[in-house]
Amino acid sequence: MTDLDEILEAARELARAGRWPRALSLLESTDGGFRVAVTAAEVALESDWFAGTGLAAARLATATRLGHSWDLDFLQLRHDYWLLLHDGDTWTPGPDGKDPAAVEKLRNRAAELEEHAPDPVARGWARMYQGLIADNLLGRRDLAPPHYEAALRAGQSTDPRLEREALRHLGDHDRDNGDRAAAYARWARATELSSRAGLVPGLLTQQILLAVLARDEGDEAGARMLAREVARAADAIGAHRPYAQAVAFIGDVPR
Repeated sequence: MTDLDEILEAARELARAGRWPRALSLLESTDGGFRVAVTAAEVALESDWFAGTGLAAARLATATRLGHSWDLDFLQLRHDYWLLLHDGDTWTPGPDGKDPAAVEKLRNRAAELEEHAPDPVARGWARMYQGLIADNLLGRRDLAPPHYEAALRAGQSTDPRLEREALRHLGDHDRDNGDRAAAYARWARATELSSRAGLVPGLLTQQILLAVLARDEGDEAGARMLAREVARAADAIGAHRPYAQAVAFIGDVPR
């Protein structure tokens, strides 16, 4: 691994830990041209996702001016998915209010990324987003699980972040289907993988899901206690979206 490889990986690890400004500062002090620009776009997108910043568009534009790669195309797909999914700060799953042509175009781009993926893990990430698009933009939840299963197979033993993401969403389908035991098994494993991969904000979002299951099982006190701790930890690192999720969860029922 070269010195540049080490720096780029360190920046990614900082971002996964919720240290987005520090990661970007490290990259801004590093000469590396296109590769640094792509990594900066990745960090910015993670910051937008969890901290509610608006950094990714400019970073993606900079990287695009410098070159082209599958990784950059995938980051652009993720960013466009995020923009379609959110109306301002409001998460709006399903097709209502969304441009059907834009959603279909995004779906086709995800399929093209799968076709041209450079390796099985990349192909698994493309399948993951095909599932997310079906679930959260098309409102076709029946189409999503096969994509998640393919992503899970690609991530197992190779990419804990991909495995975690697939388990997270498969568990959501288990819960919707009334199988709380299966949902718990998947979500508990996804929580473990979040820690293994150093995904601090991701760990917090997983704990919110465990609080959801605790409430489902009638343990309201335990659910609220876990959500309060998630809110406290998220606020401490500036992860505003997990914080908002936890606060909303606590406010779902009377105190």
